[in-house]
Order: sequence, then structure tokens, then C-alpha cells
Amino acid sequence: MTRLAFIGGGNMARSLIGGLLKTGVAPATISVAEPMAEARQSLGRDFGVACYAENRLAAAEAEVILLAVKPQIMPAIHTELHDTLQRNRPLLISIAAGVRLDQLERWFGAGLPIVRCMPNTPALIGSGATGLCANSRVSPSQKAQAQHILDAAGMTRWIDDEALMDTVTAISGSAPAYFFALVEALEDAGVAQGLPRETARALAAQTCFGAGRMLTEGGEDPAVLRKRVTSPNGTTQAALESFSADGLPRIVARAVAAATHRGAELAAELDELS
Repeated sequence: MTRLAFIGGGNMARSLIGGLLKTGVAPATISVAEPMAEARQSLGRDFGVACYAENRLAAAEAEVILLAVKPQIMPAIHTELHDTLQRNRPLLISIAAGVRLDQLERWFGAGLPIVRCMPNTPALIGSGATGLCANSRVSPSQKAQAQHILDAAGMTRWIDDEALMDTVTAISGSAPAYFFALVEALEDAGVAQGLPRETARALAAQTCFGAGRMLTEGGEDPAVLRKRVTSPNGTTQAALESFSADGLPRIVARAVAAATHRGAELAAELDELS
């Protein structure tokens, strides 16, 4: 019966709490710190968890503390939590994008076991993809705890080299927006060819959903699936050749590189704030 505290009660915290309760975690073991009174009332009503206006009250008895706040808020909350964390030495889990382990150690005190996570927005419907990395103080059992919490919102993968977390952000954290942009483009293309917009959107969205299920549930290489649906000299081949001529792999590679670079910049900007 691990006692878990969420600092921040926004959408991601709600999705994780809801997922954990479905796995059998007792509401009495969860506390939430949320400054907005309306949000506190909603969390308590929907999940039966204890809610507090002050971070230190939510964290007082917690064995695991999950920081579910925006990166820019992180330097501001450490003074309130520092003493509690140093006294109790809980497992600290951060889902704030771009915040490095060394920054968390500097703000909340040395010696803490810390896990850094990068979930994405499909976690809100239990279909997320989360990368995790840990500092050297995280025990195997604590790694299992962290994974169990994030598994409540989808699939998880451990990353050994923290430097790669910016790439994780680029290919999963930010990538739902790339997917939505593709669906937008397909929708517009369908309309340009004469389809009603509602029909074009429904066809594009459902097709992408079905293709995603084939990829995740079938376990086959995407190249194999691509070749299987591509008939020689057919319509799919014509479209793929157009993608290739326009440099789709290079476009994607440049986009991921840009997002990765920006992730490192954001971490550097947080250093300036703290």
C-alpha cells in the first residue's frame, strides 16, 4: 500500500490516477496537491482521493511523489518541498518535459532517488507512450514502482542514457502533433479531390487508427506492413513515390532533430530561471 502524492492535479495526473484506481490501487493511498479549488473538488468527487491546496500537506506522508507540473513551475515549488523530501527520502518522479535529473537533484536536494519521465498526450485515454530514466539511487523495486504508475497510462520503455530523453520527447512526447498534422493534411487533400470534409476526416482518422493497431498489435516491422499494402504499379506505390520524391524521410529526420535540439534548449533556459 504505497502512499503516492501528486503535485499538480491537471489532465495528466487525472489520467494516471484513474488508471491506477482501475488496477486496484486504493484511493486512500493517493493524495493530490492542486491550487485551484474547483479542480480539487473535482478530483475528490471523481476519484475519492485526498486533495490539498498546499504541496507540503499532500507530500507529508508520501513514499512516492510525482511532480505533474509544468517545467517552468519546478524551480518555484522546490522551497516548499525541499525539507519534506530530504526528511522522508521518497521516490521522486517527474513528468515535466525537458527537466533533467541533475536539475531535480539541485532543486530538491542531493541523495534522492529520482525518475524522469516523458509521457505523451494519448496517456489521457490510456494509450500513452512513456520513456523513463533513473538516477543511480533508484533501486530495482523503485524502478518497478515508477513503471507501474506510468503503465497505468499506456506503454513504457526505460532509457539508459538520459541524453536520449530529448529524442524521446521528439519522437513520442511531441509526435502526437505530427500525427494530427498528417491527418489534417489528408483531410485537406481529400476535400481538394471532392470529398465532403466530414467524410475525409472520418476516413483519414479511422485509417490511421487501424494502421496503428496493426503496427502495435501485430508485432511486425513497419516496412513489412508497408510493402504488404503496396501493389506494384498501384495507387499506394504512386503515393509513396511522391512522398519519396518530396523527401519525406529527410523531412521527418529534420523535424525530430529540431525538436530534440529545442528540448536541450528548454533545459538550459530552466537553469537560467533557477
